[in-house]
Amino acid sequence: MATTPPPIPPEDSLIEYPSDFPIKVMGKSHPELAQRLTEVVLRFDPGFDPATVEMRASKQGNYIGLTFTVRATSREQLDDLYRALHGHPMVSIVL
Repeated sequence: MATTPPPIPPEDSLIEYPSDFPIKVMGKSHPELAQRLTEVVLRFDPGFDPATVEMRASKQGNYIGLTFTVRATSREQLDDLYRALHGHPMVSIVL
């Protein structure tokens, strides 16, 4: 059984808070992918502007890559957002 590593202390973080932080997500092409994932992002960054989502289709159009640039206020916020996106059934990869 895998154990969760201990959290990184704020003083050891390479990110200064608050800051704009891009999160890249890839999922199978679906007409509601961007909308559904934007709803997840808004739970963690209520000031997020959905008009800023960058979308790129894969070469054959089977997948869509999305970039959400969120206002990161803490390591905990980013970790929680990554977990929520990673656990979403429409998501294949979160970077």
